[in-house]
Amino acid sequence: MTSPRKLTPGKLIIASHNQGKVREIRGLLEPYGIEPVSAGDLNLPEPEETGTTFAENALLKARASAEGAGCVALADDSGLCVKALDGRPGVYTADWAERQWFEGEKGRDWYMAMGKVEGKLAEQGPDADRSAYFICTLALAWPDGHSEVFEGRVSGNLIWPPRGTLGFGYDPVFQPVGFEQTFAELDPQQKHNMSHRADAFEKLVAACF
Repeated sequence: MTSPRKLTPGKLIIASHNQGKVREIRGLLEPYGIEPVSAGDLNLPEPEETGTTFAENALLKARASAEGAGCVALADDSGLCVKALDGRPGVYTADWAERQWFEGEKGRDWYMAMGKVEGKLAEQGPDADRSAYFICTLALAWPDGHSEVFEGRVSGNLIWPPRGTLGFGYDPVFQPVGFEQTFAELDPQQKHNMSHRADAFEKLVAACF
């Protein structure tokens, strides 16, 4: 088994156009002498996420940015997996938020997405298993085709109605194990330190820095 390839200080493309996600990853990278630049800032195209696993989609995005910029790229594919829904929305976490806006423009409505999850749980009655976990898969890709993949998780339970304004995505309905607050009520730094993304990032740092 070969050792993971090491990252050196310098520019790193964050293969995402999601500003909330970019902010979290930038915060995690700051102590390591990395200069993060988002794919959105470079106007790099977003590849279609055709993978059926988080790892496949993360690699698609990382490789597209690495090839487009000629630089090492880091991509994240993450989602919410609900036990009572057989792991859904899973890799389709963002798709559940897709909606048509005015004049045919598409966008994401996370309150609608949270409502879909809650509606499906409500169909199962008051005794529905509300346990869930966030999963994050980080993929590093180099322009020469080399890649590394790391996975992290954080477990919790889903609450309703949504609470908090500090997070994004499904954060307002996710209450991590051992806490009374949702991810959207926790101080952002506290959330970063314990999140699925932080878990995956800790593994990446141990292997590649």
